[in-house]
Amino acid sequence: MAEFSIIDTYFNRKNQDSVDLGVGDDSALLTPPPHQQLVICADTLVAGRHFPLDTNPHAIGWKSVAVNLSDIAAMGATPHSILLALSLPQIDHAWLKGFSQGLYDCCDQFGVRLIGGDTTQSPHLTLSVTALGWVDTGLAVPRSGAQIGDLICVSGTVGDAAFGLKHLGHDLQKRLDYPTPRCVLGAALKGLANSMIDVSDGLAQDLGHILKASNVGAKLQLENLPLSTALHALNDEQKWQYALAGGDDYELCFTISPQNYEKLLQKQLDDSISIIGTIQQQRGLTFEKDGVDHLLQFNGYQHFA
Repeated sequence: MAEFSIIDTYFNRKNQDSVDLGVGDDSALLTPPPHQQLVICADTLVAGRHFPLDTNPHAIGWKSVAVNLSDIAAMGATPHSILLALSLPQIDHAWLKGFSQGLYDCCDQFGVRLIGGDTTQSPHLTLSVTALGWVDTGLAVPRSGAQIGDLICVSGTVGDAAFGLKHLGHDLQKRLDYPTPRCVLGAALKGLANSMIDVSDGLAQDLGHILKASNVGAKLQLENLPLSTALHALNDEQKWQYALAGGDDYELCFTISPQNYEKLLQKQLDDSISIIGTIQQQRGLTFEKDGVDHLLQFNGYQHFA
């Protein structure tokens, strides 16, 4: 089967609204909405590095989209479309069917279109997705805006995906295979949050990126970390390791003034939000539990370890 036959069979949907020209040409064409900025991100998943080799192809398709939509959400933007670059060791129709269905299931749930990309042969299964979104001009939420006195918040629960990776077959493996990008929450934080990032490489490491970009420090309240039942059953050292260094959760970590936090609550969003600390002037990230300081050091995911 030739490259274009693969594209036509598995990755070509016709009549996509809000796309001037999509799959099948050299490039896609989009018309930007008025008074909007284009938000773009890209992420690559490599078999055996970013997901176990025996991962269900449907889950791989879902995750390849979801991790990129999470980056769009972390800017306060609304996702619009994706490009897919797919490198395959061989043509496996059952795998392609499952993968493309997972990809489209995620796209459909979040109102996203596949508008182009590339396919090629490679010794290693590799998926690179580029996501595009729109945000009102001047309202994107960067990493660099954290203010002293901000509340540090995180959505959902943290540490689940890392636990699922270590305990394949456990219910929490679904959090590893099928992350949920917080697109509605991200868009709701536009104009309210001062800084934001998605938790992909570990909460402590990713929060550290906000602190560095904003030239501030932070104190986290360990007892306030939102944990699932499985993590609550562990001892402190284990649960903190999963929650603060595990990564792959794709929750949103953001800083927000107390006043704007009250405004956020008035939106009555479905996503759970936990206040886990505060931004302070003293540089660095410190940890406290029940009023007692803890000297902890966490290393998140390292892409070249």
